[in-house]
Amino acid sequence: MRALFGGRAKHDYLSDALTLLSGWTREGEQIRRTLVIDDTQHAALTERVKVVADALHLRPEISRRADRTQIRVGHGQEPLSEGEVLLAARIEDAYRAVTQS
Repeated sequence: MRALFGGRAKHDYLSDALTLLSGWTREGEQIRRTLVIDDTQHAALTERVKVVADALHLRPEISRRADRTQIRVGHGQEPLSEGEVLLAARIEDAYRAVTQS
């Protein structure tokens, strides 16, 4: 099963996975999402993301400006990993949970 994630197949798998993450945009080797949420939702989202990110040993960048929360996943110089795409999917789950959408 591990062979499915090697070489070209890995790239195709990640590209396919990214297409399922609506609202995320790719910037080189990073993906980004901007969410319009209030301060309470931002705090709840940040806590949920921290738990998942710690479990995956990843560090997304989360910033807050006015009524927007911006999240970046990836290192910028290394290709996105399966874990980073998984983190983005879990961030989507957390976003839906805190906004109850």
